Parts: sequence; C-alpha cells; structure tokens
Amino acid sequence: MADLSTIQEHMPVVGSDGGHVGTVDHLAGQRIKLTKNDPDAQGQHHFLHIDSIASVENGEVRLNRTAAQAKDEWAAAE
Repeated sequence: MADLSTIQEHMPVVGSDGGHVGTVDHLAGQRIKLTKNDPDAQGQHHFLHIDSIASVENGEVRLNRTAAQAKDEWAAAE
C-alpha cells in the first residue's frame, strides 16, 4: 500500500505503463480525486480507489494499472 500522506494536490498520476492519466485534486476518504489529463475530457473529475495506487515516488502517484485501464474505469463510472 502506498504512503498516502505523501500525496500532494497537483501531483501527476501515471499508469503502470508510464502514461499520464491525470492530476491529483485531493484525497476523499478511500478514493483519490483526479482531473483527467485527456484534452477531450475538458477538466472532468473522477475518482480511483486508493487500492489502485501502487506507489508515490519522484513526485508522481503511480497506479498499479495502465493508463488505458484507468481511463476505461473512468468511462464506466460516467
């Protein structure tokens, strides 16, 4: 489990494939609130459960899934 205390607002979120999927807005309980990076999303906000966070390192939140998987999860929640 990642050390959630090290997550800061405006921190980039990247998938396990290195793709930038969004930017942290804040933690909300057991979820991390993100602004999607996709230009077509026009600043949409989405949530990922903290279990999807693999690590926090080098100023980035790293997910334990690919950018494509994260985007698919967001699309399913919309």
